[in-house]
Amino acid sequence: MNTLRCNRMGTPTSRALAEAGFSLIEMMISITIGMMIVAALIGVLSSNSRSTKTNDRTSELQSNGRYALDHLKRELRHAGYRGYTWAEPNTPTSVIAVNNECLGAGAAADAFVQNVRQGIWGANDSNPYAANCLPAANYLRGDVLVIRRAGSAPATALVANTLYLRSTYAAGEVFQGTVAPTVTGAPQADFALQEYVYYIGSDDSNTAVPALRRVSLQDNDMVDEMVVSGIEHMQVQYGRLDTALNTQYSNANSISGASTDSPATLSSYAWDEVNSVRIWLLARNAKLEPGYANTSTYAMGDVAYGPVNDGFRRQLFTAVVQLRN
Repeated sequence: MNTLRCNRMGTPTSRALAEAGFSLIEMMISITIGMMIVAALIGVLSSNSRSTKTNDRTSELQSNGRYALDHLKRELRHAGYRGYTWAEPNTPTSVIAVNNECLGAGAAADAFVQNVRQGIWGANDSNPYAANCLPAANYLRGDVLVIRRAGSAPATALVANTLYLRSTYAAGEVFQGTVAPTVTGAPQADFALQEYVYYIGSDDSNTAVPALRRVSLQDNDMVDEMVVSGIEHMQVQYGRLDTALNTQYSNANSISGASTDSPATLSSYAWDEVNSVRIWLLARNAKLEPGYANTSTYAMGDVAYGPVNDGFRRQLFTAVVQLRN
């Protein structure tokens, strides 16, 4: 048992004071200071967490947007490639059968897949294939972009049902399966057809998230597939030379007139004048960001998209692609 020792005046000695401990006031002051330090640390951690999430969302936007833009740029540079020939493709001499073919109003069967002379085509803020390969419920908004081309390398073996372009220096002809047509000229090679319809739809795993999608020719089917998630809008303009040899850009309607994707119409041949393509892609985060308000309007060619008035972060990507074929 400790005994408090006092001096002659009745005041506790220093040894006694050292053994006495904290007073209630001192403890309260210490606790208050400690709580202030903890609160400051929590604020710093919370701020760092918000900054990290914001950086992650920005990284997501940039990754998705750049990937989608690079993908379209690569496909556009190959648009219209026909292997060895520049000649008008022959009318197919064999029967071609494709399931779920993308056919616009009034187009005949096989008109889409055999139209390889038209390497690029577009529809302005509309879905021309709602009756077949691109149901209205799948299409959300924006332009539709069609790209056709032969594969980059000749096929080493022919596969049943797959569509090919037999190409020589003098001519070319589309056929299907393992029996190739007789085409004048040499050298001869068979290239698998690659045909795509790009549009804005929904993510495979979450319909609330927009995505860049395409309907792709695979064997003898037109198959819908996702290209990249988080792309909310797409606008495309097409460049042609004017009388002063300056490139002027306009939307698809000014080129195609009736917007008919068919090899039998003069409006189809007008697309041969297109020498470059300007693309706008709007990337959007998958989740709302608490405390963030986006009231922006995004200028995409002849379209002003917005104000959006929500909590999603967005970033606009744009590029001009020169057509090589």
